[in-house]
Amino acid sequence: MSQNSQNTNTNSGTNSNTNTNSSTNTNTSTNNNTDSNSNSSTTEQQDSKQETEQSTEQNMKQDTKEEQKEQEQDQQENQNENGETSKKSRQNTDQNAKKNTDQDSNENEKEKENKENKGKYKSDQEGQSNQEKQETQQDLPLTGDLVIDEETLRAVFTDCSDVIFHSFETAGFTSALCVYCVGLCDTERLERQVLTPVQEIGMEAAQVPLSSVKTVETSKEAAEAILEGEALLLLEGSNVATTYPLYKAANRSTEEPLAESTVRGARDGFTESLATNLSLVRKRLKTPALKFRTRTVGESSNTSIALAYVEGIIDASLVKEVEQRLDRLRVRDILESQYIEEDIIDQRFSPFPQMIATERPDVVASNLMEGRFAILVDGTPFTLVAPVTLFSMLQSPEDYYQYVFMSVFLRWLRYVFYVLSLLLPSAYVAITTYHQEMIPTVLLLSIARAREEIPFPALVEALIMEIAFEALREAGVRLPKQVGSAVSIVGALIIGQAATTAGIVSAPMIIIVAITGIASFMIPRYSASISTRLLRFPIMILAGTLGLIGVMLGIILIVIHLSSLRSFGAPYLSPVAPTNAKGLKDLWWRPAPWNKPR
Repeated sequence: MSQNSQNTNTNSGTNSNTNTNSSTNTNTSTNNNTDSNSNSSTTEQQDSKQETEQSTEQNMKQDTKEEQKEQEQDQQENQNENGETSKKSRQNTDQNAKKNTDQDSNENEKEKENKENKGKYKSDQEGQSNQEKQETQQDLPLTGDLVIDEETLRAVFTDCSDVIFHSFETAGFTSALCVYCVGLCDTERLERQVLTPVQEIGMEAAQVPLSSVKTVETSKEAAEAILEGEALLLLEGSNVATTYPLYKAANRSTEEPLAESTVRGARDGFTESLATNLSLVRKRLKTPALKFRTRTVGESSNTSIALAYVEGIIDASLVKEVEQRLDRLRVRDILESQYIEEDIIDQRFSPFPQMIATERPDVVASNLMEGRFAILVDGTPFTLVAPVTLFSMLQSPEDYYQYVFMSVFLRWLRYVFYVLSLLLPSAYVAITTYHQEMIPTVLLLSIARAREEIPFPALVEALIMEIAFEALREAGVRLPKQVGSAVSIVGALIIGQAATTAGIVSAPMIIIVAITGIASFMIPRYSASISTRLLRFPIMILAGTLGLIGVMLGIILIVIHLSSLRSFGAPYLSPVAPTNAKGLKDLWWRPAPWNKPR
């Protein structure tokens, strides 16, 4: 609108200028004519007055006509210019409006992007600042100013009510601060051996062996010492803190493991204390070749683990491989050795165990002397041993504690029953369903007589009984010891008798399932028996659909998998495949301890 008003004002100004110019022109022309007539002759003035008047009138008329024409032309031009300017102004206003809307939308988008970027930047900055704060809180050096050091440690142990800060003065009137964790530190020993002597006599009167006393210089080292169960003592003016290892002994005794009991052999077992477990292994192998490499794993738990091996017997490349796998561990917390086992084994989804989990120190010591390594984890009695083979899973430590012929007999019996625990139900289902001609006539008649009133096929019958048996076994494990064994045995007897009386399950099937369960109990390693319990069901399904061909197909698939399986590079079927003549001696026979192959 302002542009239109300016255009109209300029047009009006041009019209007024043209009118004034035309009037001045006419006046000058008339004056010139009169001057010329007066100069020509005075005599003719009177005669020519009429002519001059007529000429002036004509001139005036012509001038007025010309002025009217010029005015009309000017008006048309002005109208045209006004129309063009109005069109241009409209176009300009439309363009400006579009530009404004585009600019507004772009500005809004930019503002949104800026806000999002600012939010992300702020959140990143906050996250980085929090991480930096936590890192700086843990990595700050001790200053010697007791107030600042106490604030630093309190910031590290925020909302940790079990961490106690005790301020006092020494015998020399020096301000001191003692920090310890209730439950991990023995407070009675702390009061008797450190606090009372320091307050009454001085720092030199602390009744703690000097060889076990350490010093720390940063808040991170101080926090780690406190969480280990040590008592931290800070003095005013000293930028070095003293730690006293006053651990609280809350571990159970080294009693015999219930899951790996033997008739003859050692009666001690690992506990939840890493230091105790290391001493149990060292007690059996008193040699400097036995190495322990400790480290801390777990982002939250900070669990201490130890890699044990005998230098000179184990392959050096195997030690490097194990350390590399342990360095790649990215676990938040480690509460049991299984957490480590799942992350360092070769094939995670294999049903067969690739490491031995044992509670017996003698088993760990014997495996270390055979060139294997062990991983001991703080907080659990189960120690991991590798590399292993399928046949080492079927060997018991008692094989070397008994007479040689008895050991060989039990070892072969164990091999046979391991195969029965895997294939006996499947073979029974396949033969009774598709291959009745393989059964003797008398036995076939008795089986047919027992199955006359059974409404289910042999496959369904076997699945029902196997699932029921697994449920009873799991219930017996989970129930208290005083009740578990009785419930499992009584439950099996009652359910089996009731099932046969009701005509749901035949008596031969109950016998087959019972033999299979007893065979699985003969496997020394619990993890190895789990694999047979899992593989039993798919092989039964193959037997119920394809007969003995399905059983052979299942065996072939298992052998192919075992042939490709590795335990830290060692073939799982060794020494059979690939064949090792020296190792075969320990497979079918029990060699003397001094001739035990490595």
